[in-house]
Amino acid sequence: MIGKITGRIDYRASDHLLIDVRGVGYLVYCSDRTMAAMPSVGEAVALYTDLTVREDLMQLFGFQTLVEKEWHRLLTSVQGVGAKASLAILGALGPDGVSRAIALGDWNAVKVAKGVGPKIAQRVVLDLKDKAPGVMAMGGTMAQAEGVEEAQVIEPSAPSRTKTTPQTQSAQAEALSALGNLGYGPGDAAGAVAQAAGEMPDADTSALVRAALKLLAPKG
Repeated sequence: MIGKITGRIDYRASDHLLIDVRGVGYLVYCSDRTMAAMPSVGEAVALYTDLTVREDLMQLFGFQTLVEKEWHRLLTSVQGVGAKASLAILGALGPDGVSRAIALGDWNAVKVAKGVGPKIAQRVVLDLKDKAPGVMAMGGTMAQAEGVEEAQVIEPSAPSRTKTTPQTQSAQAEALSALGNLGYGPGDAAGAVAQAAGEMPDADTSALVRAALKLLAPKG
């Protein structure tokens, strides 16, 4: 299994890169969002990867973060969601947006991805809703491990959409943990943190916890 690629970009296509790793070229397919964040031809890049093997095909898919890779793994586990649909969802929403949509049960957000219809979007939300808290919780630890390396190796040339930073991933994971310590269930906590993060994308842990507690407070 090829879990990571580090090398220099030989060329860029619309949906994939050719990355030279010590004289060996690897074709790596990426989402639109990831492609937009890649540096220019000739520059260094590092991507986490997932290798798909079929009888007639081998394809390598690249991701900026381990959280994005984990969502790809989970998305492709849903019946009817292949690698192409997974990359379309991640490209449209980003890993943080996927976490938020699934935690909130917002299948309409998933449906905006190219080629993803209402039935598939609903199935994604229903099948993965219980997975969202775990991915959001692991985001903080992964972000801490990835942050320095990404800053050194990947320099976005002209990203078209806001990227989730290691700091925001960590804040969401810490807020989720804090709510769990207060006795809230993983699903309720994940939904509240996701909604709060969507409304305040740059909020720190304390602000997310306060906002989430307001959302979780009994109504009436």
